[in-house]
Amino acid sequence: MKKQIMGLTHLSIHLFIVLSLASIVRSEDSDCVYTIYVRTGSVLKAGTDSIMTVTLSDANGWGVRIKDLEKWGGLMGPGYNYFERGNLDIFSGKGPCLSAPVCSMNLTSDGSGSHHGWYCNYVEVTSTGAHVPCAQKTFTVEQWLATDTSPYELTAVRNYCKAKEEGGARKMLKGSGSVLEVI
Repeated sequence: MKKQIMGLTHLSIHLFIVLSLASIVRSEDSDCVYTIYVRTGSVLKAGTDSIMTVTLSDANGWGVRIKDLEKWGGLMGPGYNYFERGNLDIFSGKGPCLSAPVCSMNLTSDGSGSHHGWYCNYVEVTSTGAHVPCAQKTFTVEQWLATDTSPYELTAVRNYCKAKEEGGARKMLKGSGSVLEVI
């Protein structure tokens, strides 16, 4: 009798471990990998030390917000100075998959640092997932994100989505550091 109980307990523990691993694998299945390339302009004083937030959206109104691009997925190595004149900076990380390819981008500077102004040439985004085809979109920015230089804004929005006027609330997936959460 004691052997049967021990065997049952042992089986229960193994079953628990297998089910736990299955749920972890399943949860990672719904994540996509986003790789973001950011080109800073080569004009004088184009670089910045400000923190950049990127919001990527699809044509259905779903989006992913990355609040601090460098902390989320900076790939350039320790001690690297991001968003400096002439640089091509690369970021990559996981986040929830969108329902369609990325077609809209909101790039926002927090305006911090000794020289907050920043000139961005472009942002290129690639995304892929386990059951999601690879997609790529380049957003031409060619704009200062600054309060002391035209257009006197810290945000650049580029929307290449096909117009869909349905009046519904915009659904947004929100990021905090390297963890993206659904609102």
